[in-house]
Amino acid sequence: MSFKNKLKDYFMGDEYEYEYVDEDNQSEEPTQKEAKVNPKNVVNLSSVQQSNSRVVLIEPRNYNEAQEIADNIVNRRAVIINLQRVDHQQAKRIVDFLSGTVYAVKGDIQKLGAETFLCTPDNVEVSGTITEMLYEQEEYDKGW
Repeated sequence: MSFKNKLKDYFMGDEYEYEYVDEDNQSEEPTQKEAKVNPKNVVNLSSVQQSNSRVVLIEPRNYNEAQEIADNIVNRRAVIINLQRVDHQQAKRIVDFLSGTVYAVKGDIQKLGAETFLCTPDNVEVSGTITEMLYEQEEYDKGW
């Protein structure tokens, strides 16, 4: 009987049976359970990306259609608005309303032409610019 076993018997008595494991003898390699990766932690990147991104073209006839345009922006769709069929005062009101909507969703509004605007939510990135040389006089006349 070893010295460790004698001490164990002296302090613990014979009625308690404990298994003594020497820490130096344990291997430091992970077991198979620890090495397995939980498949629930894996995320498919195609599910994160939006595959159904859309650009909506709208040509409103009056201010009442501004809510429909705003709903598209809130639903994270880019919207191109052609304001040629709306009188100038209502067109200004629509642009003001949509500017507030775009600001609320942290998006962007850009002027594409004399009476054409692009409203994008925060998930759409627009690169490049359109020169406004052709439209400068017309814009000045309308007061945009």
